[in-house]
Amino acid sequence: MSWEHWSAFVLASVVVLAIPGPTILLVISYALGQGRRSAVATVSGSSLGDFVAITASLLGAGAILAASSTLFTLLKLVGAAYLVWLGIKMWRAPTLTRDIKAAGAHTPLRKIFGNCFLVTALNPKSIIFFTAFVPQFVDPASALTPQFVTLIVTFVSLATINAVMWAMMAGSLRVHFQKPTAMKIANRIGGGFLVSAGLLTAAVQRA
Repeated sequence: MSWEHWSAFVLASVVVLAIPGPTILLVISYALGQGRRSAVATVSGSSLGDFVAITASLLGAGAILAASSTLFTLLKLVGAAYLVWLGIKMWRAPTLTRDIKAAGAHTPLRKIFGNCFLVTALNPKSIIFFTAFVPQFVDPASALTPQFVTLIVTFVSLATINAVMWAMMAGSLRVHFQKPTAMKIANRIGGGFLVSAGLLTAAVQRA
């Protein structure tokens, strides 16, 4: 892979990642509701999800989803419903605690990791996007496997950095939400983000 192809891919990926999607909204929601302690779980879960999604797309899952309207719609609706359910759960989360750390400890990190992984990996729009996006930066005259590995590692690394930045920024805002009333507002903001992401996911149309 030439330097020109790789640098163009990096620039395009940065532009794409700058637009918050369902995964980033989930990262922000957990950071507001749980604090920075959630960052390790959200970032690692979303990074693994990105890896699975982009790898699956390059292995042909994207072509299958693009060809099957029924499968695309099914995965889209399942993903949207899952996001809305997470949003409602966060909206209704209890806030009557004496300590902000105790308030952030009610959701196990393994569950946070699993939620971020599922939302990222099972997003059919992402898989189809990767199928259309990644091949544009591949040199057909060179070996494909090394190029795919390079592009996958590059995108997942950039996505991880992006998720860390959002998690840290949202987590730093949580320190201003010490009182139960303010924490309730934070939970509802995060829940609103997730419900909105779910509704946007449900509205996605096949290209």
